Amino acid sequence: MNEFKSSVTLAFSGASGAPYGLKLLKVLINQGHQVFVLISSAARVVLDVESNIKLSGNEEKATAQLSERFNAQEGQLKVFGKDNWFSPVASGSAAPKKMVVCPCSAGTVSAIATGASDNLLERAADVVIKERGQLILVPRETPFSEIHLENMLKLAKMGVTIMPAAPGFYHKPQTIEDLVDFMVARILDHLGIEHQLMQRWGYGEKE
Repeated sequence: MNEFKSSVTLAFSGASGAPYGLKLLKVLINQGHQVFVLISSAARVVLDVESNIKLSGNEEKATAQLSERFNAQEGQLKVFGKDNWFSPVASGSAAPKKMVVCPCSAGTVSAIATGASDNLLERAADVVIKERGQLILVPRETPFSEIHLENMLKLAKMGVTIMPAAPGFYHKPQTIEDLVDFMVARILDHLGIEHQLMQRWGYGEKE
């Protein structure tokens, strides 16, 4: 039986920003963490448009696709469908204590803020909140309306980390990947996972 460093739930919703989630998934797998992946129907469209990934709607096939793409160990990566209520992430007794929604649509922010739990992604987020775990949302929308801001403030007051996909430029990015790495590095920092994606402020060059 494989031993993984930790388990993390990574959810993709239908906002633009698929490269952020894919890079985060790659790093988590490479670092030896187990990842439970949740992908909305809209996110499958975005993955195709932005990253040319035509992900199957079948759990087992999607798991095989991503496992092969990221060279995951057996059991290290598992994709769960939106209606799989028997998955570990649906219950506080089994769900990982850490979850990231990246990218996170404004609609998903709203559903999580109201406790809708109409699909597995929303339920998984609800579980992490009620179990006092760590939930990070990476919204990608502009501009934010008053509705969006109110929903994010409500969640922030509950302890949810709101981390908009807004990369900085002090690391002097030369490529789109450099911008992606900036955001993924900040997410990993909050998860307490070491990385070498970019130099920190005041330190040396990117390794």
